[in-house]
Order: sequence, then structure tokens, then C-alpha cells
Amino acid sequence: MLVGTAYAQSAALARGLPITGVSHLAGHVYSAMLADPELQPPYLALVVSGGHTDCVVLRDHGDAVRLAATRDDAVGEAFDKVARMLGLAYPGGPAVQRAAEDGDASRFPLPRTRLEDSFSFSGLKTAVRYAVRDLGPEQLDERGVPVDPQVVADLAAAFQRAAVDQLVGGLEQALERSGADRIAVVGGVAANAPLRDAVRERFAGLRVVIPPLRHCTDNAAMIAVAGWHRLQVRGADQPGFEVDPGLGEFA
Repeated sequence: MLVGTAYAQSAALARGLPITGVSHLAGHVYSAMLADPELQPPYLALVVSGGHTDCVVLRDHGDAVRLAATRDDAVGEAFDKVARMLGLAYPGGPAVQRAAEDGDASRFPLPRTRLEDSFSFSGLKTAVRYAVRDLGPEQLDERGVPVDPQVVADLAAAFQRAAVDQLVGGLEQALERSGADRIAVVGGVAANAPLRDAVRERFAGLRVVIPPLRHCTDNAAMIAVAGWHRLQVRGADQPGFEVDPGLGEFA
């Protein structure tokens, strides 16, 4: 990040071009505009990735308010950890989705954590761990992973359904608070097909925008959109600005 930022600032100076620092979270929020160029604020965005689970209202360009955030694991992190418990590949999101296609989501009852104005996935992740443990050592390999592929598929399906239910429930709470009539689902976990389907079904009466798969994970196009709007609102940054890896800006 430091090297890339230094290179970008040097290139801007050499070419006499304006430069602006952009939070990748803002990039995710603005990625919805890549799917719907006519989309403009205000709209409510569910930002779901390996490091973040947030509901954000983009009230105007340069003005975003976070309504809800995770208290512990982000949903993408939970997918990765559950995938590891089940012996599935990394990244966990696509691997869990593939395994869940052949699974029975009702076989393993898993909890849905409901919190006011926040998310939590640690309890769901722990419930999967206990479900694996309770299978007994004779049904686990030397890594502690279930040996029966159907058990893996069923656990993956149960976890995925519970995670999607929590996300849709949290988004519904944020919608009630914001009164928005436009919803965007963005970030790497927005590539999850059951989540995309569940949001479209639950909020069918509203304008729902979800980027194409290539624009869900971190990408240059979303940073360009966010950077363009940031330039219009705040102007260029002075070369020499510092990098903040923990920057929590959504606009």
C-alpha cells in the first residue's frame, strides 16, 4: 500500500494530474454505480466482505452514515473460518457456496443472532464448530474435518442459510431506520448467489442494485468511481498524504 501510494503520487506530480486518497470501503459503496449508472444517493448499502459487515446510508456524495456494523467477525471472515472447519478451499465464500449446492440446510439447526443495529457471526461460527465436534471422532479425519461429503455439504448449506438470514434481517432493520427506497449490496460476499437472491426477493418492491461478480471483490473500477466523486466534492489532496490502513470512510 505504501509503495503503491508513493508511485501514484509521483505519477500525479510528474504529469500534473490531481490525486485523491480513496478508502476501499467507499469504493465498495460506489461499486453499485457500476451496475446501475443512474443510481444516485441517497441509498442504503450493505457492505459485506472478509473484513467488514456494515449497513451504510450514502446520503450524498461525500456524506455517508454507518447504521450498523459487526461486533466481532465479519461475514466473509466467518465463511473463511467455516470453510476451514469443513476442509474446504480458500477463499471460503465460493467454496461454501459450491458445497452447499448439494446440502440439506435443515439437517443442522444453527442459530441466527439478532442484535439491534449490529451484526454478530461469532456465535454462528462457534455453533458450526460444535456441530462438527459432536459428530464424534470416528466421523472426523486427522484434521478434525468431517469425512462424509454429505455432512460437509449439509453443514455448509446450514451455515450459509443462517448467515444470509442474519444479513437480510440486519438490512431490514437498517432499512426501517433509514427509510431508504434504494438498496445496494456490495463487497466480496455480495457475490454469494443465495444472498443476492434473498435480498432481491425480500425487497422486491424496492430498487435493489448488486454489482456484477467482477465488481464485488476489490477492483480498480470501484476506486475510480469513488475517486471521481471525491474529487468533485473535496478537490484534490496535496501530494505527500499518508496511508491509513484502518480508514473507515464510506464516501
